[in-house]
Amino acid sequence: MWNYLRRRFVAGFFVTVPLALSLAALIWIFGFADALTSPLVERAFGRRIPGLGIAVTAAGILVVGVFAANVLGRRLLQRADHYLLLVPLFRSIYAPVKQLVWAFNPQNASGFKRVVLVDEPQRGMVLGFLTRELTVPDATGVPEPWVAVYVPTNHLYLGDVLLYRQERVRYPDLTVEEGLRIFLTGGMALPESLTTAAGAPGDRRAASVAERTSPR
Repeated sequence: MWNYLRRRFVAGFFVTVPLALSLAALIWIFGFADALTSPLVERAFGRRIPGLGIAVTAAGILVVGVFAANVLGRRLLQRADHYLLLVPLFRSIYAPVKQLVWAFNPQNASGFKRVVLVDEPQRGMVLGFLTRELTVPDATGVPEPWVAVYVPTNHLYLGDVLLYRQERVRYPDLTVEEGLRIFLTGGMALPESLTTAAGAPGDRRAASVAERTSPR
């Protein structure tokens, strides 16, 4: 009976803890947004309205998105971004955070768009993200199709960019979100079987993020 209860407790623990942590994170984010905007809402309406600050924050983000989608707004935001990157202390935080977040933006033409597999004799099968398709001249000067593969080594924030010939790369039937989950869980989210397909140069889902290169 004790072993039965212990196994059931462990199973329940690993179900409820991720759920509790996710809910706690969402509650904290919503609470932070509400506390940030509630004083403005209270000043405008004369009394505190719980939850209205979150709605105002969401509406503000939507307005910024609409503004950024048109040509004039895009140009103004690019100019503001340029000036922000001139601030010495601020740019050291803003630039890497923006680059990391923007890499996962589905509208970003240079973001992580595909999960790739490469057979490495020394390291085994390498799993990573396609970040760029490029050409590298061979010994005779003829351009050959290569790809850059980003392989996270510390969750998703640090990693290596490895260069491979195009024909060495295979593409498993995994979405980018599934690939992220695999890295964040240390491989435990890998499916029981993978199907792969060869890629082709010029694929629309190619992208770019780099920290250091190591040609293979």
